[in-house]
Amino acid sequence: MFDFLKDISDWFSWSWFLPSTLRSYHWDSPYFLYLIPIIPLLVLLRWAFYYRFRQKMDVAFPLKDLNYSWFIGKLRFIPYFFIIISIWLLLVALARPQKADETAEVFKEGIDIVLVLDISESMELEDLHPDRLSAAKNIASRFIESRKEDRIGLVVFSGDAFSLSPLTTDHQLVQSFIAELSSGMIESGGSAIGNAIGVAINRLRESQSKSKVMIVISDGENTAGNLNPLMAAKLAKAFGIKIYSIAIGREGKVAWGNDTNGKKAYVESHLDESTLRKIAQISEGRFFRASNRKALEQTFTLIDSYEKGIIRENRFKNTRDYYQVYLFWAMIIYLLWLFLKSTFISNALED
Repeated sequence: MFDFLKDISDWFSWSWFLPSTLRSYHWDSPYFLYLIPIIPLLVLLRWAFYYRFRQKMDVAFPLKDLNYSWFIGKLRFIPYFFIIISIWLLLVALARPQKADETAEVFKEGIDIVLVLDISESMELEDLHPDRLSAAKNIASRFIESRKEDRIGLVVFSGDAFSLSPLTTDHQLVQSFIAELSSGMIESGGSAIGNAIGVAINRLRESQSKSKVMIVISDGENTAGNLNPLMAAKLAKAFGIKIYSIAIGREGKVAWGNDTNGKKAYVESHLDESTLRKIAQISEGRFFRASNRKALEQTFTLIDSYEKGIIRENRFKNTRDYYQVYLFWAMIIYLLWLFLKSTFISNALED
């Protein structure tokens, strides 16, 4: 009861009729507002009709003997003013002024991604600027920055494979591991691609994420390890893991440091593209060929567009009506009009 009386007391404020207040509303039935300009016209037509057909009585007194006040004569227009305001307020109330408070509850669910990066000696070749490993590290780090909601892990391999980082949302930790990578971290030479995929599977198989992704970056053939890469790809598929394989670098003669005379040295580069392609096909992922830095950047951009987290948005809209205020004042002013009709004001002498 107290709250109701407090609301009523708030209605006694000029702020309800300010243009800024009226502009702030959402109108549920705005077509009633289009009738407002017609109100003065109807009042004018009524007055003209009444003036034309009203009964008139001649006054038998000379004008100088008639005690007439111009001000009192104009008082008869006051009731017209009140009925105009009352109808205007009624139309505003019928238009249903409202204000809505809308809130959104956003739920984001990321995916689990393991980066599997080749750090074998051949990753020092310089067909990507400044070399394959540095380019891969830089672009992979930027890729991690764009995956804010995802858990990301890191596996590196050469002749053997190791997990450097578990799945985590601490992306700075993963990026710090990537920054410290070098081709001499693993003593055994070669490329154990199958073992690396197996280590990454161990990281992802317990994941409850609806999407599990592995990104394998390599520039060589599977020359080490005891797990066949194609068998590893089948295991990945069995655990619902999708593999994106990236063959990095070019085949043929590739620059690698300087010779004893200080001139640029070149070595022969071999790439088993067929195996990397089959790995992607088996796991229902995709294969990419990145022969230069720009192609590698585009590859990560594509993977970023393919793998999106789940975003659910629940919107809550609280709508409050304000027609009661204007209906209240329409009734008050209408009652005033009825009262004034019964007083001398409506019967004031006309000029």
